[in-house]
Parts: sequence; C-alpha cells; structure tokens
Amino acid sequence: MTAILDQLRTAPRSVLGKLPGGSSDDDESRRPLPVSGMLAAALTLGVGLAALTTLTLVGWIAAPRGTLGAGLPGVFRTAAQLWLAAHHAGFAIPGGRVGLLPLGLTILPAVLLYRAGRWMARDADLRLRLPARLPKNSPKEQAQARRRAQLVLVMQAGVSLAAPYALLAGLIALVASNEITQPFIGEALLSHFVLAFLAGALATARTIGPWRAMLRLLPERVRALTIGTAVATAVLLVAGLALVLVAVVLNFGQVRDLSEVLAPGFVGGVLLLLLQLLYLLNAVIWAFSYIAGPGFAIGADTLVAPTGVQLGTVPSLPLLGALPESGPVPAWMMAVIAVPFAAGAVAGVMVARISPSPSYEAAPLWGFLTGVSAGLVAGVLAALSGGPIGGGRLAAVGPSPWEVALSVALEVGVAAGISAGVANLLLLNKRARTPLDKAAAPVRKAGAAIAKAASRVGLAESDPRPLPGHWMDATEADTQEIPVIRDDWQDEHASAEAETLAQARPRLPRPETARPPRKDIVDESDDRGGHVIYLDPYAWDRD
Repeated sequence: MTAILDQLRTAPRSVLGKLPGGSSDDDESRRPLPVSGMLAAALTLGVGLAALTTLTLVGWIAAPRGTLGAGLPGVFRTAAQLWLAAHHAGFAIPGGRVGLLPLGLTILPAVLLYRAGRWMARDADLRLRLPARLPKNSPKEQAQARRRAQLVLVMQAGVSLAAPYALLAGLIALVASNEITQPFIGEALLSHFVLAFLAGALATARTIGPWRAMLRLLPERVRALTIGTAVATAVLLVAGLALVLVAVVLNFGQVRDLSEVLAPGFVGGVLLLLLQLLYLLNAVIWAFSYIAGPGFAIGADTLVAPTGVQLGTVPSLPLLGALPESGPVPAWMMAVIAVPFAAGAVAGVMVARISPSPSYEAAPLWGFLTGVSAGLVAGVLAALSGGPIGGGRLAAVGPSPWEVALSVALEVGVAAGISAGVANLLLLNKRARTPLDKAAAPVRKAGAAIAKAASRVGLAESDPRPLPGHWMDATEADTQEIPVIRDDWQDEHASAEAETLAQARPRLPRPETARPPRKDIVDESDDRGGHVIYLDPYAWDRD
C-alpha cells in the first residue's frame, strides 16, 4: 500500500520537475495537509475493501448457497458490511440488532490507517508554526511553545485523515444496506472518525521521534497517568489471555465436539478458525471482566463470574465450549481477584517514579486517579467486546460496562494509591538524603585531614595501643644506659648488636667513680616528675 502511495506522491513531481520553471525543492512541492489526508483515506478504503472482497469471494465460492450474497454484487455488499463491522459499526436486523462484532477484525483497518498516516506525514507540509515572539523567550518557554506546536500539528494531522475517511465510510454504509441488514450510519461515521483520528495522530507523532519522544509531548503528570493506566490495562489483558488459554486447554474436548457438530469442511473449517481468532480479543476482555469480579453474560439471566456460573443455551461457536459448567466455582478461583490489585500496585509505582509528588498526601490521590482512568478504559473495552445478537435471550451478551468500570476503578485505584504513596515516600526520602550526603562529604574529608594532622603533632592518638619500649623513651632511660659513641663505630646496626651482646655478658662490679656530666644532654627538669629532653647522639649520621 505504501508503495502505491509513494508512486502517487513522486509521479506528479517528476513530471513537474521536467517542465520549464518547475521547482525541484521538496519542501515547496509538498502538498497541503488536507489533500494528503484525503488521498491517504481513499487509498486505505480501497485497499481494505479489496482485501475483504477477496476473502468474501473465497467464502462465496466454497458455499455458493447465497449465504454471503447473491452474485458478485451481493459479495461486494457483504464485504462492505464486514468493513463496517471492522470499525465496530452495528447493524439493524428484523427483530433486533447485531452489536457483538469481532474486535480482531479492527486490526486490519488500524494497520492500514497507521501506514497511511505515516505516508501522509512524509508527503504533507508539516512545518511547525511557532510564535514569532515569546514573553520571556527563555529556553524553557521555547521548549513549551515547541511542544504545544507539535501537539497542534498532530491533532491537525489526525483530523485531516479522519474527516474524509468518515465521509467515505458514510457512502459505504449507504451502499451496504439491503432489505435484511441496515447499518447504523451514525455509528459508522463516529467509529471511522475515531479510529482514523487515533491512527493518524499516532503516525504523525511517530515521525517526531521514538515512542519516548512521543510521550514527552504530554505534560509530566498526564504522561504519568497515561503510562500507569496503560500498565494496569496491559497486566489485566495478559492475565485474561492466560485465563482463556487455560480454559481452552482444560475444556478442549468440548471445543472439539462443537467443531465436529458444525462439520464445516476444509474451506469452511479454515474460515471458522479465522472467525474464532477474530473473536479471541473479545474473549480476552470477557476473561478480563471475570478477573475483575463482575464477570459476563451469554444471554439473558446468565452469569459467568468467580462467585458462580449460571448458563443456558449458548451459541454454537466452538470457542464457547471453553466455558465452565453451571454451578458453584471452586474456592481457589477467587484468587484471580488479586490480579487487579497487583496491576494497581505496579501502576502506582510507575506513576510515582515518573512524576513524584512534593507532598506526601498528593501521591496516593494520583495513584487512585490512575485506577479511575484504568476503570474507564476497562469500561470502554467491555462495551466494545459485547453487544446483542438479534433479539430475545441473546440481546445481552458480554460484560456490563459500568460494573466492570466500577470494579476496576476501585480495585486498581486502591492498590495504586497505596503503592504510589509508599514509592513516593521512599523517593522523597532518598532525594532528601542525597543533598545532605553531598554537603557532608567535604566536612567528613576535612575532619579526617584534621585528625590525621593532629595525630602527627601529638594532639590526637592515632593508635591507643602501647608501643614497645625504646631507649629514647623516658621510662626506659631511667633503667638503661644511654648508648655511647665509640671511635670504631661502623654503622648503627653493628653498634646495636655489640651493645646487645655486651648487655648479655655478666657484668663485673666496678668501683664507683664520678663521671663528668654529659654535654650532649640538656636537662631542663627540676625534678624527676618533670619533662626531660634527650638529644639523639646518632642524629649526625641520619642527616
């Protein structure tokens, strides 16, 4: 599809470039945004209808009984109805309406619209319109102005794609009407506009940069709520998918029996398998509602919930064979209700990490608001996944949107509020300690340096343990003789060794003779309790 769009984009410009006076500047040759949006919308509808017409034609050939329409016009009308159903536009039938539509079929137009939006962003003139002057013209103000201009441009791109797409969808709704099925034109216009707007806006925002750059377009608090809601919804959807797969495995026998009863044949079996895959997303959301507590219904006066199961006659779709039997539910199945609380706890931590609150009271409130937004999303998904199938008992199929929204909002909101408050408290304490630790680091270094210098000059004891005695110590000088410098002195070690040997020999008593006072020792004490200063006689050798 993008190759066709690229050829459509480059062909006229290649012709214009060859004309005299034609401009080859790519910026000047870009189309206006509404024109590119109209071309993208028309090509999306054409490619999508072609794909569904081919699929419908295969089914018509395999079952030529008029099930999919009488002749090729009927085939095309059926393909148009499938295209409307892919956008979740309901139909009116005799005696009721059809609103239970496969959500998996929405993937086809969503992908096509996203690719068309990317092409539109490359083809159209998407230059930012920044204000000429700003009040302060500071870097922060310039960044905010640029972000607002980018948001405005993204919105304009979404509307440029959605408006013509919705108008063309109205024409398709008129063509798809027949005496049996009549599409609701209002639902068709609204659903096509919303889907095209979301796809076009995301595709245009994606051209600005990666997904992180897209999220930075939002304010910090809105970004935190968006990511928290997405995380909580994703956790619940993954849990719902796991529950569906486990139910199919445990009740695979019933699923196989229903498939054999239908006996669709090879081509019909392939189409039946495709139909069940398209309804898989609906089943995941129903399991999502089961985990939240309210459960879902398969007709009037029926309920499938953790508190019990009450069923009647269900449609002959093999996937519904995975439903549990009527009766009480094992007590351990009530454990699935803990999943929304776990999802809320994770979402609350994400909200606190992305946008911490300076006050301790605000963080739980923002966590609870995350749960409320997750509840709104769950209610919308529940409404899209269910709907009537005609009249009578099957007029109510699927979960109740308001019950699911209320349950998810309370369960996720309470858990998110608690986890956001705790996470925000830890982050604030950590951030409060960090400046204090940085400020105290120089003080600690200065204290260590002062203590080291004090230990060198003797104002502080570096080691309280007693050192071995030395001849320079006053206590040792009272009991040992001061070494004498000899004429045959060789080195310090030899003198110390000779002195040690001399002390080890037995001493002979010598007559007491008066010795002249030593001139190399200065005694400034007036008693033995004062301070005595000794001079090292070996100091001359150490210099």
